[in-house]
Amino acid sequence: MSNLKEIASQIRRDIVRMVHGVQSGHPGGSLGCADYLTALYFDIMKHDASFTMDGKGEDLFFLSNGHISPLFYSTLARSGYFPVAELSTFRKLNTRLQGHPTTHEHLPGVRIASGSLGQGMSVAIGAATAKKLNNDDRIVFSLHGDGELDEGQNWEAIMFAAHKKVDNLIATIDFNGQQIDGPTDKVMSLGNLKAKFEAFGWEVTEMDGNDMDAVVAGLNHAKSLLGKGKPVCILMKTIMGKGIDFMEGTHEWHGIAPNDEQLENALSQLPETLGDY
Repeated sequence: MSNLKEIASQIRRDIVRMVHGVQSGHPGGSLGCADYLTALYFDIMKHDASFTMDGKGEDLFFLSNGHISPLFYSTLARSGYFPVAELSTFRKLNTRLQGHPTTHEHLPGVRIASGSLGQGMSVAIGAATAKKLNNDDRIVFSLHGDGELDEGQNWEAIMFAAHKKVDNLIATIDFNGQQIDGPTDKVMSLGNLKAKFEAFGWEVTEMDGNDMDAVVAGLNHAKSLLGKGKPVCILMKTIMGKGIDFMEGTHEWHGIAPNDEQLENALSQLPETLGDY
């Protein structure tokens, strides 16, 4: 587990350096979900960095809240999908590493364009359904923001997945209680999400998304719930900006880049473990 924690620390360093480098991007949610994506790509998922779009025989991951692309790009690069040095091109002209992931740039590891919030649930359910039709026994994972659930398309898809018994899907909600305009409870209260998903026919589990041991255990527990006629939802409690004390727990760092002094402060809190790009 110590190795996963070291990888997550390096990924967090990548995130703040990428966003600082162009003074643009979304560090808050990226930092909060770093433990989850590290566990997924370096321990839980069966995947191949040589990458094919169809992903036959592999577990698939779909990022719905595509604004946390710094996290996704760092994880893919550190997993061997493309050179780590390419992280230095984040959000620059003609880069493959656009602000939101795109498919026309043919970046390995990216199967859908995302960031138009609310669409990833539908895509993940479609991919999971395709695996069932193709007798492919691998799993589909997806990640969604809690504020993203304000979009009604999610609930239509959630209802569909239960009706069609899409029980090879694990959809994780980044339940940090923050969105771009403020706390979710003030923008539009989500109420009891566990009860909502259960009422829609899903199996629901919860985990601490900022404790690596808990994340690995939580993902393995979710896997044990598959194949029983219900899609699975993980409500993952995280802290926006996790790992950098002055960024933690506030929506103000949703989409703001650190200045030079703030970057130096941030990096001093994150051990360099794999080497900076």
